[in-house]
Amino acid sequence: METSPVSPMKEKDTAQPQQREENAQRNLGAATQFRQQSPGPTPETLELGVKLDPPSRTVENPQKIENPVAGFEGEADKCHISTNAMAERLQASDLWYCPDGSFVKKIIVRGHGLDKPKLGSQCRVLALGFPFGSGMPEGWTELTIGVGRWREKTWGELTEKCLESMCQGEEAEIRLPGCSAPLVKLRLDSFTKGRDSWELEAVEKEALAKEEHARGTELFRAGNPQGAARCYGRALRLLLTLPPPGPPEKTILYSNLAACQLLLGQPQLAAQSCDRVLEREPGHLKALYRRGVAQAALGNLEKATADLKKVLAADPQNRAAQEELGRVVIQGKKQDAGLARGLRKMFS
Repeated sequence: METSPVSPMKEKDTAQPQQREENAQRNLGAATQFRQQSPGPTPETLELGVKLDPPSRTVENPQKIENPVAGFEGEADKCHISTNAMAERLQASDLWYCPDGSFVKKIIVRGHGLDKPKLGSQCRVLALGFPFGSGMPEGWTELTIGVGRWREKTWGELTEKCLESMCQGEEAEIRLPGCSAPLVKLRLDSFTKGRDSWELEAVEKEALAKEEHARGTELFRAGNPQGAARCYGRALRLLLTLPPPGPPEKTILYSNLAACQLLLGQPQLAAQSCDRVLEREPGHLKALYRRGVAQAALGNLEKATADLKKVLAADPQNRAAQEELGRVVIQGKKQDAGLARGLRKMFS
């Protein structure tokens, strides 16, 4: 009698109990050896209590972005885990994009509650990783939102914006756009109750705005237009919440802000700041002059000429306006000569 061949599946099903037990022991040993060889979290991650594999996270991103962690390479080597595992961890993490695009916050440990620091909140913060010369303290420190010179430099401004988006107990990393690695780690341990700007009385807002104005002028005279612009901007944000037309100080702040923006190579913003001044005071000579300089930098020579001529009509001895108008005239002649050459080539 012929017997049909036994399939491999049937052999597997009829294996002896002793053989199955030996296979199970070998698999258990291999798994145990793998776990013993797998590295644990680095001291760096333990220091802030980083959870390498959170069970479930959602990406909070106001914009539709296909890869919200693009450009964040290099984490795998730091945490000693595989590239695939790191990709899964990053995709599961929470990302918060600062509305002005200045930085991206990656939430490592979520805080609790819904309250966040506001103006006047005293925050107890653990800060790590600030670059040398940033002016920011390392380790445990106390920072007050809206108060203090720690906010004047770039890293101070970023830190304040980040803290205003954090809940108590939250740990996060600050990343700059296009940067592949986290630059700063923050932990918000606790904070006192603050107030939104709309909760302040008008007198309080004006007092805070005057402090920012004075500090901005001090920084401008010290040759720091960037820090001055930040102070003027904060003062204006406070005053803009007041009923119109607002205090006369707004005009001075916008004019000073325009001067900073010109020095920072931002003629478009400078022209807009001057527009705000001239809406209130059409004959403001400094705003007319600065807008003329801004329009010349933008290549709008006719508008620049009109503004500078208004300045000279009111103040014929204004040397700065005379010199700037001379430069605009020369620039206009060069443009005309270039246009003439182009026309000759076109019709020759």
